[in-house]
This record gives sequence, structure tokens and C-alpha cells, in this order.
Amino acid sequence: MADDKPQIHAFQDDALGNDDAVALRERLHRGEVSEQDLQGAAIERLRQLSPQLNALVVECFNEPRGDARGNNRGLAGIPSLLKDNTDLKGLPSRHGSAAIQPHPAKHDGAYAREFMTTGLTLLGKTALPEFGFNATTEPAHDGPSRNPWNPAYSTGGSSGGSAAMVAAGAVPMAHANDGGGSIRIPAACCGLVGLKPTRGRHAVAESARPLPINVMSEGVVTRTVRDTALFHAEMERVHRNRKLSPIGHVQGPGNRHCRVGLMTDSINETPTDEATRQAVEACARQLERNGHRVEPVAPPVDPSFPEDFKHYWGMLSFLATSGGRFAFGKGFDPDQVDGLSRGLYQRFRRNMHRLPAIITRLKRTRKQYARFFQNYDILLSPVLGHTTPTLGWLHPDVPYETLMERLSAYVSVTPFCNTAGGPALSMPMGWTEAGLPIGIHLAAGHGQERLLLELGYELEMAD
Repeated sequence: MADDKPQIHAFQDDALGNDDAVALRERLHRGEVSEQDLQGAAIERLRQLSPQLNALVVECFNEPRGDARGNNRGLAGIPSLLKDNTDLKGLPSRHGSAAIQPHPAKHDGAYAREFMTTGLTLLGKTALPEFGFNATTEPAHDGPSRNPWNPAYSTGGSSGGSAAMVAAGAVPMAHANDGGGSIRIPAACCGLVGLKPTRGRHAVAESARPLPINVMSEGVVTRTVRDTALFHAEMERVHRNRKLSPIGHVQGPGNRHCRVGLMTDSINETPTDEATRQAVEACARQLERNGHRVEPVAPPVDPSFPEDFKHYWGMLSFLATSGGRFAFGKGFDPDQVDGLSRGLYQRFRRNMHRLPAIITRLKRTRKQYARFFQNYDILLSPVLGHTTPTLGWLHPDVPYETLMERLSAYVSVTPFCNTAGGPALSMPMGWTEAGLPIGIHLAAGHGQERLLLELGYELEMAD
């Protein structure tokens, strides 16, 4: 890692120190700190970091939000943040868009309620690109969220605000959600752990319920595997999907030797850049040293998938733009959506007649995914097609066709898990010359989050 690059962080000798959520919980139980101490330290860090990272869009420092049902949960008193595409009563939800006239939410969203029932205390809401569509957190109407490792670079998206604040030390974990890579991409850009759970593992967000294919999963970004494991164990106490294998509380590596499929290039045939390829190959060698069997595989999906997913992406923009007044309130102004949303909308309008066939093919990815994991336990790949770009490279004001070419080369693997509904984990595994982390991607069969976390511990311990 380059040591001479500017870094932004708030780690200091206060109640939070350098601790993750697990360590903070232990200190709370020993009486070394109080919940008020942790909240106060987090608020001071958020105030320090907000002008530098531009990742917090609204705060509730005077009235931190929690749920009394979470008082005896494992994350009780741990400060956190909510992504600003999820309603929190009394605070506006802007969804990263200038088209929305913000107003205080009348109720907590379904996922916000579950999130707070784990005991987490919310101190505000984090930035995202418009409607979560972009792979960088650079709203057209506002300044960009900046990467704490090097503020000239992107945080990724769409949960880039959450990732920036966790990586910089404001809170140990923050809410993130993922409709095409939006947990895993910012985790990779900011050196964090990001687990996208199996479809249906947690409560389904209101906006995802009417979709023909629910591509959205909810979760967190954290600095350690054990924090991610603790969060999912606590969420399972709140909401348990009986159709899925339980995760439980994973507290270390497993003893299973896995058959790992290695895919170094993208689904859309764009070559992976050298630094990213080296990180993935280093991970493969580490897995082999740990006793796992690794062998090259081809992408387990139809060649039509990249274009089909773009069309589905366009459908989401069409729904958000044409139905904005119903989804976001009467003040919604479709003329204010950004260039990416507008381009996706127009793409969908031109190709609307193809939607039934596209939906059929995308639904088929679940069976293709499951078939692959009949022969393999893990699919190892890059999270992204190349290393984290500088701010501006993926800005929504870039001409639409150029921007789509860049996004296609960058977001080349993660969407497959969203349409297939499988779980996947982003883990930091190397550094760029600019001092930015590089992430690797582990996918597993439906309901196999426990295996992913066990492998995450292995890789973390070997780092």
C-alpha cells in the first residue's frame, strides 16, 4: 500500500478507539464504556468527517433512533447509520435525487424497523447516487462522497456513503443494500467486508415487493468479518426465513475443504485489469494453501445476461421516473432526474417490447446458479472489472453511451447474484498503487452465508 497518499479517518483515543462492534460490545458488558459514551464519540467523529467525506445527508444527533425491543440484543448501544433510500420516521428520504421534494417520513420502513430491533442506534442517513443506480456515489446535484483512503477517488456505489463512514471510523457498521452490487462494490472500494445475503434472508423493502424479479438484498458494510457475522446472527433472531438454512453466529473458520471455481474475467468478456487479476489469483493461492481445490471455470450464465440486466436496470429507471409521484410524493419532478436515470429510461422505452423475454431469461439465472453450485461450493472472482476510478469517471453527467461503456467494464460480475438470488461476499485482498483497496468476490449456493463467513475468517486471518 502506498503510504504517502492523503487519508481521511477519525480513529482516535475516545470511547470508540479502533474497536469494531464486537470489541465495543465486550467493553459495554464490562462497564468500561456506556452507550452514551459510544454515541457521543460517534457524533463527534461524524461532525469531523462530514465536511471532508460528504457522506452523511441528514443527522439525528439530538434524538438518536433505536428500538426498545433491541435493548437486550447483541448490538444494543452500537452506533450506526441508515442508507438514505430507506424511510426513518421523522427524517426525509432523498434517494440521492434532486427530483424528489424531501419531506419527513411518516413511518419507519420495514427494514429500518428490523435493523433497529438488533439494538443498533441510528445517528443519521448516508449518501447514495440517484435511486441507487450508479456504481459511484456522485449525485449530479451535490458534491461526491469521497473515499477515505484517497479522497480523489470514488467510494463506489450505491452504498458509498455508508462505506465511507465505516472505513473512516465514524461507526463500526452501517446499513447498505444491494440491487446489482451496491453492498459489495463500495465494500471493495473502501476496504470493507460486504455480504449480500440470499434473496429473502431479511425483510423485503417496500420498493422491491412489486418487481417481477426482486434483485434487492439488505445488509451492512463493516471493517471485520466478525462484525458482519454478528450482525447477521442478530438479524436472524429478528427475522428468520424458514425456507433457508440458518446462518447462526459464525465465530471463526470452518473445517470444510471446498471446491472453488475461479473466474478471473467478467461475465461480459471485458478483461480484468492486472492489479485486480493479481488480487484474485493471490486469493486463489491462499485458498489452495488452506486445503481448498481451485480450478478455472467459465461464467455460469447466458451470454445475453449483461444486456438483459441493463434492460432490467432501464425498467427500474422507467418505474422510478414515470411513477415518481406515487413512489416519492407529489413534489417529484421527472425533469430533474440525472443523465444516467434519463438514459436508462430512454433505453427501456425503445426496447419495452422485449421485456417479457428478458424477464424469462433473467428468471432462468436462478436455476443456472443452482446448477453451478451442484458441482462447486464457491465461485471466486473479482468484485469489479478494474480498480477504483477517480471521481468524475462515472459521474452521471458523462454522456450516457460513454458512461454505460464504462459501467459495463467496471460492474461486470456482481449483478448475476442479484437476479439469481444467491449470497456473495466482498473481501479486501490487496492494494493499488494509489493506496486504494482491491476486493475479491466469493459467491456460494442459496442459503450458504455461513460458508462464506467461514471462508471470510480464513482470508482475514491470512492477511
